[in-house]
Amino acid sequence: MKYINKTQAVLLLKDGTIFYGKSIGISGTTFGEIAFNTGTTGYQEIFTDPSYFGQIMVTTNAHIGNYGVNSNEVESDGVKIAGLVCKNFSFNYSRPDATESLYDYFSKHGLVVISDVDTRALVSYIRDNGAMNGVICTDGTPIDELKDKLAAMPDMKGLELASKVSTKASYYFGSEDASYRISALDLGIKTNILRNLANRDCYIKVFPYDTPFEELKSFNPDGYFLSNGPGDPDPLHGVQEVARQILNDNKPLFGICLGHQIIALANGISTYKMFNGHRGINHPVKNLITGKGEITSQNHGFAVVREELDQHPDFELTHVHLNDGTVAGMRMKSKNCFSVQYHPEASPGPHDSSYLFDQFIANIKASKN
Repeated sequence: MKYINKTQAVLLLKDGTIFYGKSIGISGTTFGEIAFNTGTTGYQEIFTDPSYFGQIMVTTNAHIGNYGVNSNEVESDGVKIAGLVCKNFSFNYSRPDATESLYDYFSKHGLVVISDVDTRALVSYIRDNGAMNGVICTDGTPIDELKDKLAAMPDMKGLELASKVSTKASYYFGSEDASYRISALDLGIKTNILRNLANRDCYIKVFPYDTPFEELKSFNPDGYFLSNGPGDPDPLHGVQEVARQILNDNKPLFGICLGHQIIALANGISTYKMFNGHRGINHPVKNLITGKGEITSQNHGFAVVREELDQHPDFELTHVHLNDGTVAGMRMKSKNCFSVQYHPEASPGPHDSSYLFDQFIANIKASKN
């Protein structure tokens, strides 16, 4: 194991607060909203999750990189986070089936990383002051110059990012001989969502985020799916209109995270930017229909306004986040539609909520009959 000499690096927050650390050896500057994830494993899945596009990720787990990376454990076609802040970055790894080190993986993608940061102090600061924009600098750019660039960076509220991560062309996933056909709108879809649907005898056609309803319908689907994704759902007016048209068609509709928010907006229920958001694999949710608790994987910075949902005559609150009472799931009374504000496809993470895919298939079966 050779000695690695790390150079100085800084993390500058929008309010002027500076955290100091070390560069892992990839020079540059990167901007994004500071977000933290409390998961103790699964860093590769986090880094490749399209929902994190535009965000600088702070990992609360003390060691990152210690088990390398594996090409089978990605959620998209590459790294989607804007940058990484961690405590201890491991250049060496010990997992036998790892294909390469995390450093080599980041080097290929040019990801700027700052390590040796007091992440406990940083996360505590963000929890007290809210998510905000920041910049990682590992190339010695003067602080005043960084401040000027950071001041010009747009806030996440009002920022449309689904177009940055959505597929540019439609593609298929699963067996063409499967029993059910699903039209999935890609707002930043995770690969493990597609695996879960394919494992339940579904053949999925994945469409770009701006696909019109008639094209989704032309696949002759048995059901529709609105995926997770990054950014503010409010600017996605075209997607909201497509959701309304899907609901008018009244075939089964399932939405996750950003897709969940789109369904709310399509029905006149507002969303809002959260103070910090929910990001981790240990979030407690209560299923109000069954009375059971679930430990869930979550990754979102926006949420549905609960008061408006409660007052809407055609919606029912089905799941609630037990830490703060926010909306975690809902369903429509007059339409074949339900959605959740978390990730039932969690990989890695708890599998408590995988039944939601079964519920979607059950809705499809009932609709076909």
